[in-house]
Amino acid sequence: MIPVTQPFLPPQEEYEKYLDGIWKRNWLTNMGPLASQLEMELKDHLKVNHLLFVTNGTVAIQMAIKALDIKGEIITTPFSFVATTSSIVWENCTPVFADIDPKSLNIDPAKIEEVITENTTAILATHVYGNPCDVEAIDAIAKKHNLKVIYDAAHAFGVEVNGKSIFEYGDISTCSLHATKLYHSIEGGLIITKDPDLLKKIASIRNFGIASFDTFSYLGINGKNSEFHAAMGLANLPYIDQIHNKRKSLAELYDQRLSTLKAIKPVWHSGSNENYAYYPVIVESEELLIKLKTELDKQQIFTRRYFYPSLASALPYLPKLELPVTENISKRVLCLPFYYDLTHEEVEYIARVILRIQNN
Repeated sequence: MIPVTQPFLPPQEEYEKYLDGIWKRNWLTNMGPLASQLEMELKDHLKVNHLLFVTNGTVAIQMAIKALDIKGEIITTPFSFVATTSSIVWENCTPVFADIDPKSLNIDPAKIEEVITENTTAILATHVYGNPCDVEAIDAIAKKHNLKVIYDAAHAFGVEVNGKSIFEYGDISTCSLHATKLYHSIEGGLIITKDPDLLKKIASIRNFGIASFDTFSYLGINGKNSEFHAAMGLANLPYIDQIHNKRKSLAELYDQRLSTLKAIKPVWHSGSNENYAYYPVIVESEELLIKLKTELDKQQIFTRRYFYPSLASALPYLPKLELPVTENISKRVLCLPFYYDLTHEEVEYIARVILRIQNN
């Protein structure tokens, strides 16, 4: 069996070294020394000034909306994981969908302009598969209309735009450290902002809104993470370059072996580095996609229609809206197996099977 993804795990003994310290200190959560250490090491690695380690990427988005006091309508993308939209609804705001760009698969800035109303207060955009949005255009729109900007950068760990961390754009960026991500802490997330005062507010929100032992500052939530998760994050971080290089080699091999596949890949931001978080292909038709996926499943090569269906037309708690580009793309995108322990021989095999299915 070849799964679509698989978590990276460091050598067990390296993780266990951190566990020895946890047992000695008997400090399991509430921002212990390992969680604090992970924040410091991630700030250095990502070259950002302010960063918080939180429960997961979904809670990170919810806390971002709360911290920015956003109400009313938030313009967002229909081509993302459901948490991007559900977090907006969860925070009692209204998601307004703008269609995506057919090349980058990110939210189309021109479409953002078209759906701005007097009730629009923010933009929540996803860097799809880690591919940066047109951050300059979105920033210009936000300034023109006095809107807050949150980036769902769940897939974008290690990505830079014009030499600067992708997390530095917008008012707040969030990231997922879920086990399936290229860098993970089993479960976890990050919140990044350039504003030190906003960071202090989010830190309070993360801890139930507690200001001191007997006072409260904001409406808060339990957004903290444990020492065990921080230990995994610390054990994994030294391997991030090794992970990146292996994924790059796998992607390049896929590119070579699938050059005759009737498909294209998303166009990556020209001023950015690729982090190789996923390997998506946009096949020429949904019919071909279904044929490929069905036959690959039979051979226990598992793929994922990520993201399908469009959030604008699939969520039972929102009115249905059909956006032509998103509807078209979401029906044709297939993510192929892609993870650190995938071998070059397995990629060769997967590619041969895919081409054989296409050509039969």
